[in-house]
Amino acid sequence: MSATTLATLVVAHRKSSRNKRLTSVFLILPLLIYTFVFFVLPISMMLYRAISNPEINDAFPRTVQALSKSTQRDQSIPDDSVFEALEQDFTLSVDLGLMGSAARRLNYENPGYRFLIMSTARHYRGKSPENKGSDSAKSRLITLDPNWGTVEFWRDFNNASHAYTPYYLLAALDLKKTDQGIEQVEPEKRVYTDMILKTLKIAFIVSLLCLLLGFPFAALMVRASKPMQMALLLAIMLPFWTSLLARTTAWIVVLQDKGIVNTLLMNLGLIEHPLPLIFNSFGVYIVMVHILLPFTVLPLYNVMKSIPPHYMRASSSLGAHPIRGFFRVYLPMTLTGIGSGTLLTFIVAAGYYVTPTLVGSAREQMLGYFIAFYTNTTINWGMASALGLVLIVCVMAIYLLAGRLVGIRQIAGLK
Repeated sequence: MSATTLATLVVAHRKSSRNKRLTSVFLILPLLIYTFVFFVLPISMMLYRAISNPEINDAFPRTVQALSKSTQRDQSIPDDSVFEALEQDFTLSVDLGLMGSAARRLNYENPGYRFLIMSTARHYRGKSPENKGSDSAKSRLITLDPNWGTVEFWRDFNNASHAYTPYYLLAALDLKKTDQGIEQVEPEKRVYTDMILKTLKIAFIVSLLCLLLGFPFAALMVRASKPMQMALLLAIMLPFWTSLLARTTAWIVVLQDKGIVNTLLMNLGLIEHPLPLIFNSFGVYIVMVHILLPFTVLPLYNVMKSIPPHYMRASSSLGAHPIRGFFRVYLPMTLTGIGSGTLLTFIVAAGYYVTPTLVGSAREQMLGYFIAFYTNTTINWGMASALGLVLIVCVMAIYLLAGRLVGIRQIAGLK
């Protein structure tokens, strides 16, 4: 083969390889865009909002700038230039919404600052910047409210004026930053740590119950006849075709004091008074297991149907007891379905808040309830993002632990 022919073949091969790579890139490009838009970007925004602290800088830009030039801003009351800048910020402000956000942020440092900020903002609203009077800005503000002349306020103002803050992440773990370092908040204010543990506990119990119920159900689906398989598959798929709110409401009708279950038991003479089946942990577990059972059954069924049935017969012919054959032969081959199904159920259960809110009491509320509360009610994006980030970290830790025990490749179905 001549050198010219060889060079031509090399060029053609490189061109063909390049075209194949470009084709592959274009084929996976929609998946990459989807992953970035709906996974990477939201997680990045959540991380940013969990540490972002723009409220004070947006409402008091001149005050923050003047305070940054002060050399004793943590040890004493600022000088007149800071108060003049503060008065300008109040006088020139045209949006009370910014003042409201700043007041809410300062209120996290010390309750009572919201009234101070809003009352001062209303006092200066509509006044001309030139109409200041003969007194200094410092004396006018302190006369209006003595809290403007306290060292504690300006220390808290300085702490809240940084562009980024660990406040929300610390608060999500019931921690706070003090002069001595990071400490736990007072016992009566510790809410989120117990809520995180309760959320993980409920998700773990629901996942375990779904596994205990779903494993024999999936095995029955594999061994049943075709008509029975279709009937069982239809039964397990029905929750996916029904609204979550409708399913939860239906369970309230079934489990309430005058519901179907209690009425039947009382008519049979088995009980004299209605059993407490709803608005407690029992009701939460029943409803969540029913809703999340398909997430466990379908991965198990997909794995079990690929296991040749003669494996168990072979173990029996070699003298193994059926129980031993199950634990030594059949169960290890279903670890992929167990791992993926249980983890999927756990992840979905950990983020639930509608079902526990409707069928549980105040003691069964999960972390998702507080995330929704801060998102929809108080509009505190920082706290909602911090709690969401803590939940993601907890779920990832559980995933890595399961991967350590079972194997990442088996959970992902790659082995």
